[in-house]
Amino acid sequence: MVGRGSAAKANSGGPPGVRIVVVGDRGSGKSSLIVSAATETFPTNVPPVLPPTRLRQDVFPDRVPVTIIDTSSSVENRGRVAEELTRADAVVLTYGCDQPAMLDRLSTFWLPELRRLEVRVPVIVVGCKLDLRDEQQQENLEQVMSPIMQQFREIETCIECSAFNHIQIPEVFYYAQKAVLHPTAPLFDQEAQTLKPRCVRALKRIFILCDHDRDGVLSDAELNDFQVKCFNAPLQPSEIVDVKRVVQEKLPEGVNDRGLTLTGFLFLHALFIEKGRLETTWTVLRKFGYNNDITLSDDQLPPPIRHTPDQSVELTNEVVDFLKGIFFLFDIDGDGSLRPPELEDLFSTAPESPWNEAPYREAAEKTALGGLSLDGFLSEWALMTLLDPIRSVEYLIYIGYAGDPSSAIRVTRRRRLDRKKQKSERNVFQCFVFGPKEAGKSALLSSLIGRPFSDVYTSTTGERYAVNVVDQPGGTKKTLILREVPEDGVRKLVSTKESLAACDIAVFVHDSSDESSWKRATELLVEVASHGEMTGYEVPCLIVAAKDDLDPSPTAIQDSTRVYNLI
Repeated sequence: MVGRGSAAKANSGGPPGVRIVVVGDRGSGKSSLIVSAATETFPTNVPPVLPPTRLRQDVFPDRVPVTIIDTSSSVENRGRVAEELTRADAVVLTYGCDQPAMLDRLSTFWLPELRRLEVRVPVIVVGCKLDLRDEQQQENLEQVMSPIMQQFREIETCIECSAFNHIQIPEVFYYAQKAVLHPTAPLFDQEAQTLKPRCVRALKRIFILCDHDRDGVLSDAELNDFQVKCFNAPLQPSEIVDVKRVVQEKLPEGVNDRGLTLTGFLFLHALFIEKGRLETTWTVLRKFGYNNDITLSDDQLPPPIRHTPDQSVELTNEVVDFLKGIFFLFDIDGDGSLRPPELEDLFSTAPESPWNEAPYREAAEKTALGGLSLDGFLSEWALMTLLDPIRSVEYLIYIGYAGDPSSAIRVTRRRRLDRKKQKSERNVFQCFVFGPKEAGKSALLSSLIGRPFSDVYTSTTGERYAVNVVDQPGGTKKTLILREVPEDGVRKLVSTKESLAACDIAVFVHDSSDESSWKRATELLVEVASHGEMTGYEVPCLIVAAKDDLDPSPTAIQDSTRVYNLI
């Protein structure tokens, strides 16, 4: 058998059942393999295609239901085979050990075909009819399969078997099952022979959670608590000594006089995986709420938030205070900002930094060195909470928030009621910015976050955000989010009934020196305001004359009073 690692089921957290689809050329031994696995006998008369076969739950120690799907090898049934493959949790791809040409077909047809069908599940390559192989053509399986496994990384394991002699039949489906329950790919980079970044980040978070005294190491007592939590069994003192000895022999910095360091903890898991004990690392990850993507599973997060279109979601004051504490904890140099390395360190226990991509990357004010001030840091959180509240809570958990996830956010009162009472208790307000091309919308957003004016015009093709904290009279602070809507995106926006429900105020920007810009801005205003009136989501409107340093358009000045009276 040649594999990328072997494992058993970790514990809870795996799927309720595993569906394995068996494919291969005609005569490769698919049906005999399935019957032998189910009955432990060699079939003398096998139908062309078997019905779905369910293995007994006690066949493997995991006790996870396994359903095996046989497939036809005929060309006319390719559509049916493709349909089954799209529903597979794992694929067993067979070839006949007695027919070398079938081995070639793996890389010339079957594996490319799986990619063409976008079947992204583990593949177990199985050489059947081992008992019929010509003794003169004995070849080392590893030598034969290594080039194919290098080309097709989706192959999890290669194994040879004989249904006639019942050799390695149970192992075929055990490896298929374990490839589903404990996949190698999310944890380990085979080429680099290292843990993958997401795995490292998750294990770092787990290490920190288990380091109760926050001294940067796991003491013997903390290591024992970790063992009990994950595996329901304590470590004997001699076992703790052995664990630390193994680490120290290979990696001296993995242990110090106080216990196991993070480096040593990571080394242990890499060692488990290299030795084929993926179940150990998966048990740990699942015990701390991770799924197969190495992100928190849904049951660790709040349920979908129910609110009306004109309600928004904000962080609670308790969470804002938590974030302030996190900010100062990671502001190592005490300069009042989180520089990029400090921000990366803060999110080093999350799958990745959440603000490296749009719409967050350029949304908040940055210092000269590219850092985030406290206001900028809180602004990014406010924006993420508004746009994707569940993700916001998820990342709060990653960076150490230990409170009830459901109480980390709150749904605000309806905007309609706020306007009726002429009072709002919200802390975050959203402004939609409309206007024709080159009117100055992007410059307005840039000014909110202190970004210098650019003489080079760049058209905004998608929605863009800018967010910052705004000081209010009396010392209070509110967060303002500007959402730029491109001119050619207005028609799409107003095609949806509730599109203005999330808007607190609409701003219409025009180039004060350009008569056509003024005209187009007023057309957009009428279009948007009419949509608000028609849908019941009216919004206050504000006209902003940009580029005031240029000579104003006489028509714009003349018509401005009429439009102001309109709104």
